[in-house]
Amino acid sequence: MTGTDSAAFDAFYGATARRVVLYLYAACGDRAEAQDLAQEAYARAWQHWPRVERYEDPEAWVRTVAWRLLANRWRSLRRRLTALARLGPPPETTAPSPDRVDVIAALQRLPQAQRQVVALHYLLDMPIADIAAGTGVPAGTVKARLSRARTALAGMLGDPDLEARDVPLR
Repeated sequence: MTGTDSAAFDAFYGATARRVVLYLYAACGDRAEAQDLAQEAYARAWQHWPRVERYEDPEAWVRTVAWRLLANRWRSLRRRLTALARLGPPPETTAPSPDRVDVIAALQRLPQAQRQVVALHYLLDMPIADIAAGTGVPAGTVKARLSRARTALAGMLGDPDLEARDVPLR
């Protein structure tokens, strides 16, 4: 597109966007949804601007595209609700135990590199060599990070024996 096309589209957008968003807001009742739909419709207008700008009413084209996007979202929502109704209510879940909450909070306080190796080693049961290969760091660095992480976690969780009880690194 040329600079003239860009200027023409900018002028068109500036003159019409508020009305299109207002129209969509009235149709769907959600301002953020209306703005998202308008944005998508204008993005499509931009993609086809040399053709759209020749229409008698380019704003009508944008409103039509936005309406169709809204209708598609409603259809998707209806299908999702129908599927959820078929599946029934989700199973009841229990709140996480206080210990689990404490462990997760402690993990989040670890430096990212330590948290990464802890997750790979203890949650995914990956051996040191695989972690080293996957992260691109030497096996010795992985071991050091695990050791530091265990020490830090022991301090955060108030369990000084955590590192001593830990399974040997493999």
